[in-house]
Amino acid sequence: MNNKEFELSEDYIELIKLLKFLGIAETGGQAKLMVENGIVKVDGETESRKRRKVRSGMTVTVSDEYTIKIK
Repeated sequence: MNNKEFELSEDYIELIKLLKFLGIAETGGQAKLMVENGIVKVDGETESRKRRKVRSGMTVTVSDEYTIKIK
Protein backbone atom coordinates (compact mmCIF):
# COMPACT_ATOMS: atom_id res chain seq x y z
CA MET A 1 0.00 0.00 0.00
CA ASN A 2 1.31 3.43 -0.97
CA ASN A 3 0.61 6.07 1.66
CA LYS A 4 0.52 9.68 0.51
CA GLU A 5 -0.29 12.99 2.13
CA PHE A 6 -1.78 15.96 0.33
CA GLU A 7 -1.82 19.43 1.83
CA LEU A 8 -4.66 21.63 0.65
CA SER A 9 -3.95 25.20 -0.38
CA GLU A 10 -7.70 25.98 -0.59
CA ASP A 11 -10.83 24.76 1.23
CA TYR A 12 -11.16 21.62 -0.91
CA ILE A 13 -10.08 19.79 -4.06
CA GLU A 14 -12.37 17.81 -6.36
CA LEU A 15 -11.80 14.06 -6.16
CA ILE A 16 -10.85 13.53 -9.82
CA LYS A 17 -8.45 16.48 -9.72
CA LEU A 18 -6.76 14.98 -6.64
CA LEU A 19 -6.26 11.63 -8.37
CA LYS A 20 -4.80 13.31 -11.44
CA PHE A 21 -2.60 15.74 -9.47
CA LEU A 22 -1.01 12.92 -7.44
CA GLY A 23 -0.36 10.85 -10.57
CA ILE A 24 -2.65 8.01 -9.52
CA ALA A 25 -4.62 8.65 -12.71
CA GLU A 26 -2.78 9.81 -15.83
CA THR A 27 -5.75 11.76 -17.17
CA GLY A 28 -9.00 13.22 -15.94
CA GLY A 29 -10.85 10.60 -17.98
CA GLN A 30 -8.97 7.80 -16.27
CA ALA A 31 -9.76 9.35 -12.86
CA LYS A 32 -13.47 9.45 -13.78
CA LEU A 33 -13.38 5.78 -14.78
CA MET A 34 -11.76 4.87 -11.46
CA VAL A 35 -14.62 6.54 -9.60
CA GLU A 36 -17.29 5.05 -11.92
CA ASN A 37 -15.81 1.56 -11.43
CA GLY A 38 -16.17 1.89 -7.65
CA ILE A 39 -12.49 1.56 -6.72
CA VAL A 40 -12.28 4.92 -4.95
CA LYS A 41 -13.38 5.33 -1.32
CA VAL A 42 -13.62 8.49 0.76
CA ASP A 43 -13.48 7.89 4.51
CA GLY A 44 -14.16 4.18 3.95
CA GLU A 45 -17.27 4.64 1.80
CA THR A 46 -17.30 3.88 -1.94
CA GLU A 47 -17.60 7.22 -3.71
CA SER A 48 -19.60 7.66 -6.92
CA ARG A 49 -19.40 11.47 -7.21
CA LYS A 50 -16.51 12.44 -9.48
CA ARG A 51 -16.53 16.02 -8.30
CA ARG A 52 -16.78 15.15 -4.60
CA LYS A 53 -15.22 17.93 -2.55
CA VAL A 54 -12.36 16.41 -0.59
CA ARG A 55 -11.49 18.45 2.50
CA SER A 56 -8.88 18.49 5.24
CA GLY A 57 -9.11 15.48 7.57
CA MET A 58 -10.53 13.12 4.95
CA THR A 59 -8.88 9.92 3.75
CA VAL A 60 -9.11 8.71 0.15
CA THR A 61 -8.37 5.06 -0.71
CA VAL A 62 -7.88 3.79 -4.26
CA SER A 63 -8.35 0.02 -4.79
CA ASP A 64 -6.49 -0.82 -1.57
CA GLU A 65 -3.32 0.32 -3.37
CA TYR A 66 -3.16 3.98 -2.33
CA THR A 67 -4.17 5.74 0.87
CA ILE A 68 -4.17 9.54 0.74
CA LYS A 69 -4.50 11.61 3.92
CA ILE A 70 -5.73 15.14 3.27
CA LYS A 71 -4.21 17.87 5.44
